[in-house]
Amino acid sequence: MFKELKEKIRQKIIAEYNKVFSHKLEEVALKEVIAQVTEEIIHSEHLILSEVDKNKFINEMVNEFLGFGPIEHLLSDPRVTEIMINGPKQVYIERDGKQELSDVTFDSEQDLMYLIYKILAPTRRHVDESYPYVDVAMKDGTRVNIIIPPLALNGPTITIRKFLKEIKTLDDLIRLGTLDNAMADFLVRAIKNKLNIIFSGATGAGKTTTLNVLSSYISNQERIITIEDTAELRLAQQHVVRLETRQPSIEGRGEVTIRDLFKNSLRMRPDRIILGEIRGGEALDMLQAICSGHHGSLAVIHAYSPQDVIYRLETMILASGVPVTLEMIHRQIAASINLIVQQEQLSDGSRKITHITQVNGLKDGRVDLEDIFIYEIEGVDSQGKIKGNWRRVR
Repeated sequence: MFKELKEKIRQKIIAEYNKVFSHKLEEVALKEVIAQVTEEIIHSEHLILSEVDKNKFINEMVNEFLGFGPIEHLLSDPRVTEIMINGPKQVYIERDGKQELSDVTFDSEQDLMYLIYKILAPTRRHVDESYPYVDVAMKDGTRVNIIIPPLALNGPTITIRKFLKEIKTLDDLIRLGTLDNAMADFLVRAIKNKLNIIFSGATGAGKTTTLNVLSSYISNQERIITIEDTAELRLAQQHVVRLETRQPSIEGRGEVTIRDLFKNSLRMRPDRIILGEIRGGEALDMLQAICSGHHGSLAVIHAYSPQDVIYRLETMILASGVPVTLEMIHRQIAASINLIVQQEQLSDGSRKITHITQVNGLKDGRVDLEDIFIYEIEGVDSQGKIKGNWRRVR
């Protein structure tokens, strides 16, 4: 009964919703209108509902039209960093670094599709059977990945990685135990001296957040070009040009890739180029651009260690189709990259920079890496928290 009633309420409010928006009411007034319409519908259906159930319906409609329905409270909970919706009946969350199954469910796949359409509405992205997956960013920087049937067999699947508003400065990262003061000072000097830095780590390790924080130390006098698949970076400087890739149209035309944007950015007189993520052939373009004088570049890559960063770059460049030898690739990397900042999410949920590694050039024809700072794990306490210390190696 509740499912059918909710659908009736939704459909009737949608008609009223258009009228409401035509008057451009403030949010508080809009909430009052939705509550009033919901009350009228309940009475017109001659239903007898408890005050608890009535308030539940009103709150659900308010959340659906003004917020994000059943997950609205999860989005506003500062302890929840990730929301993983595996179809309508299974919603996992990451809270305080640990995954757990929440009590949130959706009535149907259609309800879940309503949420997807609401997330996509302010963007230029779409999702349908011909293009059944998409990445978007919300206004606050929260990242969303959506994949729908027929690719997602469990039903529409949404992965939301929340933008952590409380992490804005290096002091915030130090307070959270991501790095220590000595490492922070070192990285600030590296940014100001225009070293070329790659931030590496697994998905969810926090590397983009760390890059975003450190980018605040770039001079406000510099022209910064950011290039991303999904616009997530939030730079504080004034002279910032943000570029974002474009997915192909329904007809399969009009796609613009990271590599396309990177090549174009070199014609835009950048003082700094920040790549949201290196994924393919743009790896070689970036290295060549750095060698030609574009210093101070920052980039993110998925890799499990500083050495793995080199392997990933090798693979990407070889797969790009450009005729180049492995020796030439290593020579290019050695001449281009100065530092690798490796970040990991540990088993207790904490996120830490585990290596700051310097690229020392070539040794026996291969890129030579040398750790400057490392994180050494000493053990686990009675609460399951990892104990360890950072150590300066050189």
